[in-house]
Amino acid sequence: MATLGLIEYIDASPEVRAVYEDIMATRKTDWINNFWKALAHDPATLRRTWESIKTIMAPGALDALTKEMIYLAVSATNLCAYCVASHTAAARKAGMTDAQLAELMAVVGMANESNRLAGGYQVEIDDRFKT
Repeated sequence: MATLGLIEYIDASPEVRAVYEDIMATRKTDWINNFWKALAHDPATLRRTWESIKTIMAPGALDALTKEMIYLAVSATNLCAYCVASHTAAARKAGMTDAQLAELMAVVGMANESNRLAGGYQVEIDDRFKT
């Protein structure tokens, strides 16, 4: 259960409802997921977080699938089960296959392992990498 509970659309203030409506319109959906309902206890954080995500995840130099897979990789690294579930679903909706998911998790695991090794051994950065 969310620490402060979840604010459903019907119980939301007009300010929160406006954000919920923008989320549903932008995502072309008829529901609000629990992440947003939990943030709704602080309307300013809800609005700021939604505006940032909407901007970052909008079409740009990276396609939607790539952005979702990056988000999924970071979420797995940060051990956010909610975010892993959410962005796995979004990546699948954007076309991610089982093979891509398996390979992504292999890369995430390897990157985390080698990052810890490099950090633990305090490996100096090669001059060639600095240019």
